[in-house]
Amino acid sequence: MSEINFCKFHGFGNDYIVIEKENLLEVSDLSEFARNICHRNTGVGGDGIAVLERLDGESADYFCEIVNPDGSIAGFSGNGTRCAVAYLNYKNIWSDKNLRLKTRSGIKNYGFLKREENTFWYLAELGKPKFAASTVPFLPAEPLDQIIDCELKLSDRILPITALNVGNPVCVIFVEDFEFDWRKVGKEIESHKQFPEKANVVFVKIIDRENVQIRIWERAAGETSSSGTCSIAAALASAYTNRTERKVSVHAAGGTTEAHWREDDEMLITGRADLAFCGEWIHEVY
Repeated sequence: MSEINFCKFHGFGNDYIVIEKENLLEVSDLSEFARNICHRNTGVGGDGIAVLERLDGESADYFCEIVNPDGSIAGFSGNGTRCAVAYLNYKNIWSDKNLRLKTRSGIKNYGFLKREENTFWYLAELGKPKFAASTVPFLPAEPLDQIIDCELKLSDRILPITALNVGNPVCVIFVEDFEFDWRKVGKEIESHKQFPEKANVVFVKIIDRENVQIRIWERAAGETSSSGTCSIAAALASAYTNRTERKVSVHAAGGTTEAHWREDDEMLITGRADLAFCGEWIHEVY
């Protein structure tokens, strides 16, 4: 048996278990490990794990691998990576104001804003969105360059959707309210045949030009109280379709993320990461 040190953080209730890669040397199957440690009843419980690896600093300072609770690899997680950066600050491993974090969807820049006890605030530059259907990816029923207010056929209804890639594929659905079984709809859309890599699904209610409210169904995780990628996707889709301005407060069940789609196409989110606890996971080595 080996003891694996970890810290659990959450971004507005969206929780991630952060581990340094060097502590996982005796883990032969990372997917199985993630499924076990993320289990809500028999494990630590989490919406995923964030594995940190120190790099040489030439193009990025750290690499962060996000693994979903079902063991699949995520391209990116806004809250998960923010939790990972907070871990580095909490452990006094990283003290600079800025950190370049390499992910599977590119290098993200994190700017430290402030610390309030064990709550850490960051401004993150997440890169540029992709709207082309082939880059979401989405397989349209008929040739389309972009998936903007496009009809998607489900088992019991047809819904207009907007789809884009913000590091992960996200399907955005604008709604009047949440008084319907959006979890059922989200689950069906997540694995819809027209999303070959599955998709996060975010339901967006427009409050005014600067505020939206959302509910989230994440691929491989299900309902979550918050999501950085879904928050920025909701903001971008709202602005792109002229429902809001380019700077939007995104209100999720767990809290509010400030999203900004700059004129240079860069995506920005401001959010927090809170320490839940640290501990040791007993891993059996066979």
